[in-house]
Amino acid sequence: MATIRLYPSGREVPCPEGSTVLAALEAEGWALPNNCRAGTCGECKVKVRQGEFDQGFVLDMALSPAERAEGYGAMCMAKPLSDVLEIEWGTIDARPLLFPPRRDVPFTLVDAIERTPAITELVLRPDEEPLRYWPGQYVHLGNPPDAPRRAYSIANAPRADGELHFFVTRERFGRTSAWLLDRRPGDELRLDGPYGAFIGDPSIATPVVCLAAGSGLAPILALTDAALRRGFAHPVTLVLSARTEADVYPRGLLAHLERRYGNFHFVRTLTRDEGPPPRGRIPAILADLVGTLAGVAVFIAGPEAFVEDTRRACLALGADPSSLYREPYVPQDDLGSLSVLGPW
Repeated sequence: MATIRLYPSGREVPCPEGSTVLAALEAEGWALPNNCRAGTCGECKVKVRQGEFDQGFVLDMALSPAERAEGYGAMCMAKPLSDVLEIEWGTIDARPLLFPPRRDVPFTLVDAIERTPAITELVLRPDEEPLRYWPGQYVHLGNPPDAPRRAYSIANAPRADGELHFFVTRERFGRTSAWLLDRRPGDELRLDGPYGAFIGDPSIATPVVCLAAGSGLAPILALTDAALRRGFAHPVTLVLSARTEADVYPRGLLAHLERRYGNFHFVRTLTRDEGPPPRGRIPAILADLVGTLAGVAVFIAGPEAFVEDTRRACLALGADPSSLYREPYVPQDDLGSLSVLGPW
């Protein structure tokens, strides 16, 4: 078994034979930012200071030849070849932040609620010990080989009874979404997780703006609900981009949060309807909605193109790159996933 050493903290993590560095870190609860888990995005890229490793297949757009020559590696695909692999991590203490993922955890579907013409909310309850996770994380759901496991963000803050909520979009050619939406109350589903590092930090003490599109609302909603419940006192603005009024969800919960918490404000913008303003895509109308983003923590979740366009708009409005956190939903392979570290 190899050892992963974190620099400069000196902490060590065991890496079983055949495991990637990312999987070994997650198994021990260490929150290395990651996104695609397939060598396509470069989010888990770190510098290797010592040791040898098999990089596996990684696109040049994620890890350039120059970066490879400088000793960088994509940890989602990297497997140690030497006894010790020392990686450079930008933290002094590298405190454990994550709960180790569990495999094949049994849940029972207790409800399926149509939230929009395209999105259904699935409610699952654990058949055994509740899953421990941080708001903003995701799990893998599916039934291989017919329905390959896909990443679905948990849409609710942790509950004492362990109930989990998911927003599932029926994709035109999506085998997994079709399989999930064909389940009926009482059916058993098994999941792996939790995964991801789009998680919270109670020390944040600035206003927060959350920007979501489609089912990207799930991790945003979990983070927002958890923060407000624990007494987060700074202003929280959540903006949801939807095509039509029928695509705005979940109205009841969002209205409840506005009534209960005076510091929470929800805004929806429509991209295809002629309903009441605001209308238009978030990147185009963001200045009118929020003004400056200097001194504001910003969370963005949704399709990859939406996240990137919105990120650029936020930077143009003065957002500090270190206070801008993203959860891009990228095309998934059999174990696709999504997550970029956040502070809230």
